[in-house]
Amino acid sequence: MGDMYGGHRVLAPLGALPQAAVRIDPSPRIHDNEISIDVTALQPTATAFNRIKNECGSDPRAMTAHIADLVKKQGKFQDPVTKSGGILMGRVREIGAALKDAHDLSPGDKIATMVSLSLTPLCLDDIQHINMETEQIRVTGTAVLFETGIYARLPEDLPEGLAMAVLDVAGAPAQVRVNAAPGQTVAVIGAGKAGLLCLAEAMERVFPGGRVVCIEYDRSACDRVEELGLAHHVIQADATAPLETLSRYQAVMGNRLADFTVNCVNVPDTEVSTVLITRNSGQVYFFSMSTNFAKAALGAEGVKKHTRLIIGNGYYPGHTEMTFRILRNHPGLYRCLGSFFVR
Repeated sequence: MGDMYGGHRVLAPLGALPQAAVRIDPSPRIHDNEISIDVTALQPTATAFNRIKNECGSDPRAMTAHIADLVKKQGKFQDPVTKSGGILMGRVREIGAALKDAHDLSPGDKIATMVSLSLTPLCLDDIQHINMETEQIRVTGTAVLFETGIYARLPEDLPEGLAMAVLDVAGAPAQVRVNAAPGQTVAVIGAGKAGLLCLAEAMERVFPGGRVVCIEYDRSACDRVEELGLAHHVIQADATAPLETLSRYQAVMGNRLADFTVNCVNVPDTEVSTVLITRNSGQVYFFSMSTNFAKAALGAEGVKKHTRLIIGNGYYPGHTEMTFRILRNHPGLYRCLGSFFVR
């Protein structure tokens, strides 16, 4: 039996847990309370993928070498700057003896891990293809899931590329479901896959009488939200410019600030804009791994806001089924994301 949190695989520094470790043991030989997986694909966080892409000049060959080197050195996939990881997809290879009666899994089952790659022991044999648009990486290799690790079965009615893409951000719409309420104003900053799912969930949660506001920098993304009917108001604004963002928000909403705001962008320096458009007694959920929490906390203090700030924990009980439900209930969103991630 290994440590239930994976501490037995930490090589440096000793005493740390795998996410904080700089090096872990990725050996596919498992302890009795571990599960081994034959990995077929990685879905890095948008923050990690974009940082690596920028460092490598958008060259897939350079990115392949960079990612392979990171995994070899660390025993896991964790961007050394943002510290974020992502999730993986694969088939169950072996289930430790102590877990065989505790999980409804069998060797060969196709699953996605719902714990970060930044703590998952990973050994890559080959990186076959990096899709620069979907940010998914086809690989062969092995990974290990700890006793406390969570996973999701890939549903038969959704294409696996789409399922993996939305599972990577499943924690975001789950928080909307928990924190938004009828009659409220919910703002979502960023209209990528996480933002679209949050908007769809918000439209259901605030009914009747509430308002959903989308703030997005890219015009085509704004048009997409309007076409899908996922917001009452779509505001094109650069969230790295706080006063401009607040001004454009108020031009539409007046002094009706958001009760709940979700930040889903993958660029830095959007913290203060997020706080400014949220009322004092409201809540902000920073889902983005680009968030600098010192900037968020000190920025809120600097503008005299006591708004509650929530760290983007990607896990919430039942979040995978919540996310799949959103896709099934919104055919337009399903087609939109499906056309992008099913290729």
